[in-house]
Amino acid sequence: MSQRNWIELPRKEGATSRQAHCDLPEGSYEREIGRDGFFGPAAHVYHSHPPTGWIKFEGPLRPRAFDAVAAARESSDPFDADLLLCNSAVRIRVWSLHQSMQHLVRNADGDELLFVHAGEGDLFCDFGHLAYREGDYLLIPRGTMWRLQPKTQTTTLCIEATNSAYKLPERGILGPHAIFDPAAIDTPSLDDAYARQQSESEWRLRVKRRNEISTITYPFNPLDAIGWKGNLSVLKLNWRDIRPVMSHRYHIPPSVHSTFVTERFVVCTFVPRPIESDPGALKVPFYHSNDDYDEVIFYHRGEFFSRDNIKPGMMTFHPSGFTHGPHPKAFAAGAKAAKDSTDEVAVMIDARDGLDLQAAACTTEVTGYAESWMTK
Repeated sequence: MSQRNWIELPRKEGATSRQAHCDLPEGSYEREIGRDGFFGPAAHVYHSHPPTGWIKFEGPLRPRAFDAVAAARESSDPFDADLLLCNSAVRIRVWSLHQSMQHLVRNADGDELLFVHAGEGDLFCDFGHLAYREGDYLLIPRGTMWRLQPKTQTTTLCIEATNSAYKLPERGILGPHAIFDPAAIDTPSLDDAYARQQSESEWRLRVKRRNEISTITYPFNPLDAIGWKGNLSVLKLNWRDIRPVMSHRYHIPPSVHSTFVTERFVVCTFVPRPIESDPGALKVPFYHSNDDYDEVIFYHRGEFFSRDNIKPGMMTFHPSGFTHGPHPKAFAAGAKAAKDSTDEVAVMIDARDGLDLQAAACTTEVTGYAESWMTK
């Protein structure tokens, strides 16, 4: 049965707004109960008190925050990076390295999506050479041989898709050039830099399959392609080439900012955008109960005005099953329209299956994060 075969019964009861996220009844707080990641059926409940106005939050469902970059160990291999969150469809970790990899890796379990949080350098792979810098997504298809050669300390958010491939989201009537033009996607080149890295010396290839590592040794560098053709390749996209869909009269839901999609999770990119100018429109994320997905946000750069005490390199984890939304200070700032535009870049992972928090994440956890919504 399709996930979207919901029973839909549009109704209205009591004091409501005419349009979701706009012109709320005086003194009310809107909460969205939504299905299927903001694009399924939804109900909007108008409360007299903030839906996150709890005075105590106990148990494993509580929201979590931790410094993901601080939790990352220096490693010459992405497979050695500590897991932060995972389920059967996605494995999330942060990887940091400053020296060139002296071996190759191949992930036979799934596609790798690297978001470069810091650093610059070169990627060498089956398809050639690709320079990278801060803010790049590097999408590496399952089975590809590759390595990084950093010029500066490089830290990446690694999002491994373990049972489905990454695809681009449907753009529908927006057209194929909305959000980002496919021409903004870069692919590797068989250039002089690629030719120079080829050698007849011994090279090791580390292959991950079923989360176990096998090592294959060659008497030459197997990145020795002289050509390739086809419609599968390593891809690069920088957040600066993303032009978000927005409305000056309506707060667009996060699903519109999807950058990559798989069968069981999506990856969204939040980039600077104008704040809604209509006096009646919400100007910060609305309170919501996104009960089909666990939500993870990695904060890359800027000022995260929807969250209090969050800095670049941190990560938040909101399991499905409880209402969340902007912190009290952010809500007040948004209501006053103190800014003309947002100044934040963040990566969101929405996972349909429950995520398990790993021990490495707990080492830098922000204690009391669940209480940060409480009115001071």
